[in-house]
Amino acid sequence: MGPLHGMRVVEMAGIGPAPYCAMVLADFGAEVVRIDRADAGGLGIPVAPERDILNRGKRSIVLDLKAQQDSDTARQLIDRADVLVEGFRPGVMERLGLGPAECLARNPRLVYGRMTGWGQSGPLAQQAGHDINYLAITGALGAIGRPGEAPVPPLNLIGDFGGGGACLALGIALALVHAQRTGQGQVVDAAMIDGASALMTFLWGLRADGRWSDARGDNLIDGGAPWYDSYRARCGNYLAVGAIEDRFWLAFLRGLELDAAQLPPRDAKAGWPLLRAAIADRVALRSRDEWVRHFEGLDACVSPVLALGEVAAHPQVSQRAVLTERFGMLQPAPAPRLSRTPGAVGQRPPRPGEHTQEILAELALHLAQAGTGTA
Repeated sequence: MGPLHGMRVVEMAGIGPAPYCAMVLADFGAEVVRIDRADAGGLGIPVAPERDILNRGKRSIVLDLKAQQDSDTARQLIDRADVLVEGFRPGVMERLGLGPAECLARNPRLVYGRMTGWGQSGPLAQQAGHDINYLAITGALGAIGRPGEAPVPPLNLIGDFGGGGACLALGIALALVHAQRTGQGQVVDAAMIDGASALMTFLWGLRADGRWSDARGDNLIDGGAPWYDSYRARCGNYLAVGAIEDRFWLAFLRGLELDAAQLPPRDAKAGWPLLRAAIADRVALRSRDEWVRHFEGLDACVSPVLALGEVAAHPQVSQRAVLTERFGMLQPAPAPRLSRTPGAVGQRPPRPGEHTQEILAELALHLAQAGTGTA
């Protein structure tokens, strides 16, 4: 019974950010029907349907949107929906007769969520791309990595999920508030280049203030500063250090048994290589876990760098139940946490078309009760 309980969402099958957005809506109570294709080939990285956690809490119907009968069924589902989520290239939904103009004319309260990489317009709008491409033109990719080395892809977290799916979910939530107040739906145009850029607002402010260099690995929080980086321990694992403020920096040095007076001043970049070498030499003397125990109780902003297989055992992750085990799989719990209407993991990820007959029967009943029997 999350805050979106009673909301109907129709999701057009896709990959990455749009499914993530619909998963978030499902986690918080929305009834999500995913329209899958009969031929799902070419949908990106293959994941077995039962392990595609992005589809948790959803039901699936298979439709051929190029066939008139199935296209009519899709329209009928959208007519009843509060939200539509689609992640196709610009113009695809319009060519299917399911564009915003058509859908909003039939269902004026509809929130029509659109997810693209480049946006609905512009010279690249029709060009193929993935997370790394979108980050490349926003400056995000170019800012991540070591000096003199190639940029490092930050998985697909910034474009697909942070700047993409999470941004679309926020836009849909805002539009739903407006629709409930006014009865008017609208289009939510979410582009990954927009969302990724928005996530970098803080860096743009630093740059405007003259405190951010375009050189990779030369800044306060990009691994340039010795006190904001990861260091290899004796065991081969890494220790993360984020001792930005003076009090944390001094606590960190005390933990390493280094004398600040014997080190270069940290506000002078010329001394950063010596600081880094001193820290690296000291961290290499013990294992990662020995350092973690050593720093317990010290506010020095030191943490172990964990592999995915180690995360569940971390006491903070475990106590807070950041991960949950459902359907025989460990997975992230819904976030954020609401005190009155918290999210919850719904039913297991469906097989494509698993609920086709069930959904068609519900739709037929609705049409019969409405006394129309037609679209």
